[in-house]
Order: sequence, then C-alpha cells, then structure tokens
Amino acid sequence: MNWLRERTAAVLMGAAVGDALGGATEGFTPAVIEERYGGRVEGIVPPFYPDWQTRRPISPYHKGDGHVTDDTLMTQALVQVYAKRRRHLDAYDVDADLVPLIMEQVRWIPELERETVLLQRIFLAEKWLVLRLRYGHIDPREAGVGNTVNCGATMYMTPVGIVNAGDPAAAYAEAIDLAGAHQSSYGREAAGVFAAAVAAALTPGADVEDVIAAAIGVAHDGTRTAIEAVVAAARANAGASPQELQAALRDAVIPFDTVGPVYREPDADARRPSRTKAIEELPIALGFLVAHRGDYRASVLAAVNYGRDSDSIATMAGGIAAALGGIDAIPRAWVDGVAEGSRIDFDHYAQLLADAAEQIIADDRERANARLARLDLLAGAA
Repeated sequence: MNWLRERTAAVLMGAAVGDALGGATEGFTPAVIEERYGGRVEGIVPPFYPDWQTRRPISPYHKGDGHVTDDTLMTQALVQVYAKRRRHLDAYDVDADLVPLIMEQVRWIPELERETVLLQRIFLAEKWLVLRLRYGHIDPREAGVGNTVNCGATMYMTPVGIVNAGDPAAAYAEAIDLAGAHQSSYGREAAGVFAAAVAAALTPGADVEDVIAAAIGVAHDGTRTAIEAVVAAARANAGASPQELQAALRDAVIPFDTVGPVYREPDADARRPSRTKAIEELPIALGFLVAHRGDYRASVLAAVNYGRDSDSIATMAGGIAAALGGIDAIPRAWVDGVAEGSRIDFDHYAQLLADAAEQIIADDRERANARLARLDLLAGAA
C-alpha cells in the first residue's frame, strides 16, 4: 500500500473512531461525564443513559457502544460523490449528488439500529441542504445562507483535505465552495480551514505545527483569532492536568463561542452569522492536538472528555492526528469496536476515496505541468 492510500484509510478511520467515542459524551460537561463513567472516558463506553430509547434529550439515538454519528455518515456520503465524479467538487455537486444520497440511499444507521435514509438521522442544519436545494431550487453556491451557523459542514470535510493532500490552499478553496451549499459565515469558514488542516497533515514529514501554520494561514476573521487564542492556551497549558487543560481551552474559546455555557440550552444569539465569532469545535480540536503533540489517543480522549460537541471535536482531532501518524496510531481495539458496533467496512470507503484521490492528483499534476509550460512561454515572450 502506498503512502497516500494508507493515509487515506487512516484519516477516514481516525475520524470515524473519534466520532464514535465522542458520541457517548456529547452535550455533557466534563464533571458530569466523569461522574457518569466513574472517571475519565478511556475508550468505547455504553450510552450515557441506559434508557436511551426514551430518555430526553437523547432519544431515540443509541449513542455510545461504538456507534458513529452523522459526522461519519455524511463523510461517507461525500466519499461516494468523489468516487462517482473522480474530480474536484463544487457546490453544484452537492446539489446533484450529495442531496440525492441523503434522501434516497438506504443505509445502516447505527444510532437508530435500523436501515433507513440518511435524512432520518441528520440534524436540522443538515436537512437545510434538502430544503434549500431540492425544494427551494436555490443557487447551490448561496444555499447555505440563512442556515443556523454551526459545524455541520466542517464535520464531513476530511475527504476534501485528502484529495488535496499537500495543498492546504487548494483544500480551503474547494471546501469553501462545497460548504457554500450548506453553511455561511464562520460555519463555512471552518469547513475550509479544517480541510486545509487535513491537507497540511497529509504532507510527508508534516507535524502538528505545520498543521497549525496552514490553518492560521488560510483562516479569516473570528475563526483565525479563535484558533490563535486556543492554540496559545494549549501551548501554555501543555503540561497541565487533563482537567486544567480542558478548562483553559474552554476559557480561551468563550469569547468566540455563541452557544453559551450550557450546550443544550443555547444563548439567544447562538449560531448567528458574525465576522468576529467562530464555531467551538475546530479551535478546540486543534488546541488538543497542539497540547498532545499530535498524538492520536491523547488528543481524541481529550476531545471525548471535553463534552459539549465532543463527537465533532473528536472527529476533527482524530482525522488530523491519523493523517499525521497513520493507521498504526489508532488503537486497534477502538477500530475493531467501531467497525463491529457500527457495521462499517473501513476498507470499502478507503478504497473508494483513495482511487478517486489518485486520479484527482494525477490530473492536478498534468494541469500543473501544462500551466508551467504556458508560464515559460509567457516569460519568454516578455
């Protein structure tokens, strides 16, 4: 297996495992998580509520037990679009290919423990895609305007980073275009920055500092300042206890977070467009990666025990850490537990995306060579 194919498998696997581990603790505080599980979560755990089928606000989702959430299911759908088109994608491909997969393709939904269409699982902010594109016939490049601003587009952008491996700027541009069909403002911006971070991590020899430099290099407005603030806090608290570290990162992101102190009771102005705010998930994921020097296990567990939107934070941290460390960085017991619990064939999606990525990169190289030849002619003519 060549390097790109191995890292493609690692990123998809690492993100999905992080998602599954973080699903069990989503929406809760670190203190409540420790009380429920008798200490910090160290791997796959059962649902927070044993009576999850009827317990609000969790029902009817079976979170925990190695079950992936909509983060992974949306990622898999985007992989299918890349496999079909075998080229770079834009917002029109979201309309033409991703939305039909959401509405029409029956698949196993682990949290529902049954087969159904993805539309039955995704959150309202993701159902916006269907409302605006299928029923509203909105220009796909503008369909994200008006949606609640959240991490919904960011959480499934790992494939964009993979097909743009080694080129963070190109990954950012492609993700910004794609995410325009889904999100606006800092929700769209985070999608571009996360894709750039994955692409940077997929540069042979890259380390976590290269990832941070790439993310800050493309980021704008509140997303950039939030990342800078959280990363600074992570560096200052790298030797602190897990509890002190997560508190320091939360304090650093508070000025940029619109959701407020109680995750399940958002503030009145939560998730509204802004030039100065940011989603919480991406800066926190990058902060944990910095504090733990890109280590997969430590970064993902930090995200899981942070609570709040822990599944998406662990998805992002897990995808980037796996890009840096490869498949061997992901604990095998977690991989096997998630594969069994969620009925996922990791090899299937890895092969689909790796095949597409190889074609896309080969085409990029051909275009780049042709461009260089034209530049040589232009320089000579001058």
